[in-house]
Amino acid sequence: MEGPSKKLDRKSGIKVLKRMLSSLFRYKWLALLALCMMLLSNLLALFGPLVSGYAVDSMVGDPSGKLIWHPLYDLCRSFFDSPAVGEVLYYCVLMALLYVISALLSFGLASLMIVISQKIVSSMRKDVFHHLTTLPVRYFDGHATGDIISRISYDIDTINTSLSHDLLQICASMVTLVGSLIVMASISPMLLLVFAVTVPLSVWFTRRKTRKIQPFFRARSGKLGDLNGYAEEMLSGQRTVHAYHREADTLNRFDEKNETAVQAYYMADYHAAVIGPSVNFINNLSISLVTIFGGLFYMLTVSQGEANVWPLIAISIGNVTSFVQYSRKFAGPINEFANIMNEIQSAMAAAERVFALLDEPSEPTDREDAAVLSDVKGQVEVRDVEFSYVPEKTVLHDFSLNAPPGTVTAIVGPTGAGKTTVINLLMRFYDPQKGTVSVDGRENGSVTMESLRKAYTMVLQDTWLFCGTVHDNIAYGRDGATREDVIAVAKAARIHSFIERLPQGYDTVLSDDGINLSKGQKQLITIARAMLSDSPMLILDEATSNVDSRTEQQIQQAMLSLMKGRTCFVIAHRLSTVQNADNILVVKDGTVIEQGNHEQLLASGGFYSKLYNSQFE
Repeated sequence: MEGPSKKLDRKSGIKVLKRMLSSLFRYKWLALLALCMMLLSNLLALFGPLVSGYAVDSMVGDPSGKLIWHPLYDLCRSFFDSPAVGEVLYYCVLMALLYVISALLSFGLASLMIVISQKIVSSMRKDVFHHLTTLPVRYFDGHATGDIISRISYDIDTINTSLSHDLLQICASMVTLVGSLIVMASISPMLLLVFAVTVPLSVWFTRRKTRKIQPFFRARSGKLGDLNGYAEEMLSGQRTVHAYHREADTLNRFDEKNETAVQAYYMADYHAAVIGPSVNFINNLSISLVTIFGGLFYMLTVSQGEANVWPLIAISIGNVTSFVQYSRKFAGPINEFANIMNEIQSAMAAAERVFALLDEPSEPTDREDAAVLSDVKGQVEVRDVEFSYVPEKTVLHDFSLNAPPGTVTAIVGPTGAGKTTVINLLMRFYDPQKGTVSVDGRENGSVTMESLRKAYTMVLQDTWLFCGTVHDNIAYGRDGATREDVIAVAKAARIHSFIERLPQGYDTVLSDDGINLSKGQKQLITIARAMLSDSPMLILDEATSNVDSRTEQQIQQAMLSLMKGRTCFVIAHRLSTVQNADNILVVKDGTVIEQGNHEQLLASGGFYSKLYNSQFE
């Protein structure tokens, strides 16, 4: 399987990394405290090998007399008659204290990082979700829900792991690396030359591999998003899958996408897995060379005497011990860098997807001179509009309509004629490329988005109920609605008796989008919600498609009385629902081909007449 060709260039990579760090810098004081704890913990741990070397020298009768803390030193020597044994005990106790304090600081640091990481996750998800609420409908039309959820959950978790663990580990490794280097240089500059060969080799190999694996991690995140999107799509349509007996086909397609995702994971992990063992081998090679040359230098020092050898070669057995331990500490961070870089690559690929979402342009902001649409009478006019979702295909051609206040305008026509597109333009979910849409003589762009949309109430074919009581779902249509208001519209929508039969009546909690209700019942609840709204204009997009004919007639009568005085737009395939409309627009291929009331259109014998007769033959 070949890797993707797209690569993250250095400038883009630095930009992504800076944006990742900005999430951490929101909690700069907590991060600074964590940094101080990390520095202190690692510095204390760095003294351990040095103290260990002093203890070894004391054992062989070559006391160093260094790092003496007299209260502890005097206490340890008081237990033994031999000063040498007391000094060995002192260094052992001092080393234990250093490691214990370092461990306690590390534990505190781990606890603090849990707090920071949870704050980062919370703030990032809040930012992403807040931005999602500002995005235009166009974005959701073009992206699978599962892929968006994958960015909010998996991708943000991946970024958080890198920010809360990997970056801190890199800082700790740098302290250990620099500290070990300084101490080793003070012990034996000659032995330090071993790393002049092995370190550049490790750095060269790590950089070469990480540049190659970045596209694989990007592909991995993308394929997982595709898989989540497909799973969400199929799970939401399980009834249709079972109805058409397409389980086997669904499973096969899932297996294909799952296999693609697995292959993307394999390629990323396979190429990343090579780095750790290879760098570890180079590090072990450097430690072996340090041990060999350190032993040779020590034997040379012992055989010829420290005064008779070159000062840069002279070394004690304790210093050899300390140097070997520091070389392991020095080599450890290099190996950790190699492993952490894999996680950093994964995090940066995830960050690209999250930042790409955050960089999506929000809905157009209101113009500076935009006015609040108030005292709306409901005069709606669409004049000479041309619109297309994509440049290659025009959906509406020279489209016009005029809806006087308080009238009912129906828009009918075959599937794909552009009926729902008209509603998208009225609500300003999209702006036309040509022409104008206005309310009370004010063009949509000249008024604030909030006031324009509050002037409309919508009832869609796809019902939406949130997790809450039946009362709350209906009361969603108007702030401050009382129980009496809710009951009144429920009776008008012919669902009061049905609600009363529920286990807790109006206080029955609906979950999972009202999965325990029929489609018709859910549609009636959303219609009642719309009736409760006091908006001067109403849009019904196939709003009665999920109810039976008798219920539909009852709702039509109730709605006609309740919506009296409001400007209404009705989209319907079933022409029985639009017979009482004041004006009917017949749309075909994005153009109004006929308009008039029901009797006029039937009498003309045109497309509407044929469409009506075909439904009632």
